[in-house]
Amino acid sequence: MLADKDRIFTNLYGFQDWGLKAAQARGDWDDTKALLARGPDAIVEEIKASGLRGRGGAGFPTGLKWSFMPKESKDGRPSFLVINADESEPGSCKDREIIRHDPH
Repeated sequence: MLADKDRIFTNLYGFQDWGLKAAQARGDWDDTKALLARGPDAIVEEIKASGLRGRGGAGFPTGLKWSFMPKESKDGRPSFLVINADESEPGSCKDREIIRHDPH
């Protein structure tokens, strides 16, 4: 059985405040500083090891997708990871509720 620490979403049904401070109080950002200190390659490897998959129909491995990001910019500009919450699947409302109630 999953323990509270194993939950991905802590406010999916919107019963609590969705803001950043409330998310931090629920533990949503625990250990983030330490993870960021390990660097981008370590983060991607951690996601690969987790087995996390995309929420689209193909279930593409998230860590593999993240590994496609450029390592260094040739012109010095930063790279950004953009989360696509497009619900192009007919009748799908899964992403909307996540972004609305549990964006962290």
